[in-house]
Amino acid sequence: MIRTVLFDLDGTLFNRDATVASILARQISIFRDIIRPERAATFCNRVTVLDAHGHQDKREVYATVATEFGFDTAVTEQLIASFWAEYPHHCHLDAGVAATLAELRRRGLRLGIVTNGAASVQNAALDGLGVRDAVDAVLISETEGVRKPDAAIFHRAAQRLGVRPDECCFVGDHPTVDIAGAKAAGLHAIWKRTPYWVPAAPVQAIDAIPELLSVALS
Repeated sequence: MIRTVLFDLDGTLFNRDATVASILARQISIFRDIIRPERAATFCNRVTVLDAHGHQDKREVYATVATEFGFDTAVTEQLIASFWAEYPHHCHLDAGVAATLAELRRRGLRLGIVTNGAASVQNAALDGLGVRDAVDAVLISETEGVRKPDAAIFHRAAQRLGVRPDECCFVGDHPTVDIAGAKAAGLHAIWKRTPYWVPAAPVQAIDAIPELLSVALS
């Protein structure tokens, strides 16, 4: 029986690609004298592609873009600092997420978030999303010293919430880091579909978080 539902953060509880698009639009405005209007679309496209849906280090992303656009070191550092300063202000929960989390709790399920990333970035995102109080535990890889798909972080989440791994369901968007990792750790897994990643094996899937309310968590 499922007693706990654990969630990935980026791309699962909020649309990270939309967040990045919003940040880049802001950067186009802030750095309009450097990123000229005729290069704006190319700049946004290159950062988006290199970002790889959050799986590429931003310093490497902007270093590559700087080389291609001829930005100097100072501008590169300003772009990186700007990205992270803007990030929490552009994070917004997907439709129905807050209500779904509240309903799952009402049904007696304990909830948690297990996310990879820097503690400062993910804590800022959690605060920007206003989701921290909606769950019972948050595990961030930098703080925990272990990253998904390592089984240790999934087991630690289960232990922290007082349940066995087989009593946990993990919901995430990445087929390897989230879904394969959770299943290998002995958790049930539900894939939040994306248009850019496909699991190697069949897996239970949803298109949006509110669909969890009609899924048999048993």
